[in-house]
Amino acid sequence: MSKRLIWITGALLGVLLAGTAMAEDYKIGFVNTEKLFREATPAKRAQQKLEKEFSARDAELKKLSKQVQTLQTSLDKDGATMAENARRDKERELANLSRDLQRQQREFREDLTLRRNEELSGLQERANKIIQDIAEAEKYDLILQEPVVYASKRIDITDKVIKALSDK
Repeated sequence: MSKRLIWITGALLGVLLAGTAMAEDYKIGFVNTEKLFREATPAKRAQQKLEKEFSARDAELKKLSKQVQTLQTSLDKDGATMAENARRDKERELANLSRDLQRQQREFREDLTLRRNEELSGLQERANKIIQDIAEAEKYDLILQEPVVYASKRIDITDKVIKALSDK
């Protein structure tokens, strides 16, 4: 990815340094990847799919979190008046539940991140193919993706890519 970015930056620099007379011969485009992943219909479908896939686990985590919170509140409120053994048992139970909650939250985040990356990589492949098709059909010499410091709306082809993704 960094070699590609260096190459693209070098190519853009070469185009800009070639002078205004030659620069008019080049057609440059830009794709806002963040907007693409936020607004494209397949990206929205992927997000809904992930939400549906992980909703049960999320609900389970919320339930476990509420149990930990309830136990902590109970221990804070009644801990001073409890027998030493009962208080120690509740503290141990709270520690075990808290540890389970943290472990499950970490696993949830890792699994969600992995699945999100899988979904987005498939979308990225489709988007790259569409970008190449647009570049060839409209005779672009260079199309940049983020990170770019600035790109004018005149060269932004993100909406074309979003529309093409939605049509397929």
